[in-house]
Formats: sequence, C-alpha cells, structure tokens
Amino acid sequence: MNIGIAQIKPSKGDISSNIERHIKFIELASSLQATSVFFPELSLTGYEPELARDLATYQDDHRLDTFQQASNSKNITIGVGIPTKSDNGIQISMVVFRPHQGRLTYSKQQLHEDEFPYFEKGNEQLIIEIENQKIIPAICYESLQTPHAEKATQLGGEIYLASVAKSQNGVEKGFKHYPQVAKKYAMPVLMANCIGECDNFVSVGFSTVWTKEGKLVGQLDNENEGIIIFNTKTEKIIKQIL
Repeated sequence: MNIGIAQIKPSKGDISSNIERHIKFIELASSLQATSVFFPELSLTGYEPELARDLATYQDDHRLDTFQQASNSKNITIGVGIPTKSDNGIQISMVVFRPHQGRLTYSKQQLHEDEFPYFEKGNEQLIIEIENQKIIPAICYESLQTPHAEKATQLGGEIYLASVAKSQNGVEKGFKHYPQVAKKYAMPVLMANCIGECDNFVSVGFSTVWTKEGKLVGQLDNENEGIIIFNTKTEKIIKQIL
C-alpha cells in the first residue's frame, strides 16, 4: 500500500482556502500512486483552539463534499483535520473520506491540559482499513502516550498514523518516542505535521516516516510544504516539495 502524509501551512481559520490547498495535495498524492493521504491536526482551520467553537462543523458539511468527490474519482482515502461538534462539545477530529463509502470521524481521545478549556475528548478508536491493512490514527498529544499505541496493536493496528501540530519541542519528543513505538510494536509510524504559526507557537514540520524497525526512511524539512508517499511492502518512499 502507498500511504501518503502531507505537510501544509494552513491559513488561519480560512476553511475555504484550506480546502483548495488540500485538493492540490490530494491531486499530487494521486499522481504519485498513493492510495491514501493524511493531513496534520486541524489542517482545515489551522491549530487555533480559540477559534474552534466558531469553526466547528459536522462530517456531512457540504463544504467537504469536494473531498468525497476526489476520493471517489481518484480511488484514494483522505484524512483531514477539523474541529467537529458533538453532544458533549467541540472535538479535535479527523474526517476520513473513502471511495464510494460513508464518511468516518475520529476524535482525539487524550487531550493536553491546555486543550481542556476548548475541547471535549472522543471516546472511541477508529480503525481505517485499506487494502487489508489497518491504520490507527492518533492526534498529536495522544500519539506520545504509549498506552494509545499499545491499544492500537491490541485492535490489530498495523500502521500508526500521527496527525499533529507540533512545535520544535514537541517534534523532538516525537523523534524519541515514535521510533520506539515502531520497534516495540513492529509497525510503521508516520507523522504528518504542519508548518507556520499555530495558536501561541510555531509548528516546525519535519514530517517523518519510520519503518516497523524504527528506521527513519523519509523526512521533510521545517520550511516547505510537501508530501511523502510510503510503500508499506517495499518500505521505499517518494518525497516531493511544493
């Protein structure tokens, strides 16, 4: 399977502009033979907790129809980040579009304490199955918590996907943690990070792929938007800067 991660610089709070940008990445991923592409945490709004309540929506928002159309026409699974509304409040979510299937939503289950004033946690782990391989999404803070990865393997997870918005400090923590997760649970780990200003910090990119042995095989820099496509069978990558 060719799984892609996108590193983007979201426009703060501008969902329409960010949708257009996402579509360009999806078209690029498809041209590189990817069967899936996943974006960073809250990629459609930028990581902006104070704006989340006003920007939050539902998976069936008609503005997101363009992703379903792209998924159908290009036979590609797409995961985008956006705040969503629930009965309990606003959640940090990834909405997943699959070819000719219903949409799925995964909401972050473990929040950082800084997020408590703005968000409610999700309560169920999503498994995304593509070509008989099970992808376990993790959103930022929870991806650095070992019990989350452990539960992922108990659910049959074969690929660990960390969708994040991380500062330099957060990325350095990830560089220590993610290879250990890969080796301990024998599954590739992919980290999709954004670049640019987010809330009260700067996200520094360095989106990375580690093999199931914990070997770093692909990484983007801290300045440019780009994409990495990882072949889970050959462990080869294709990298392109935008």
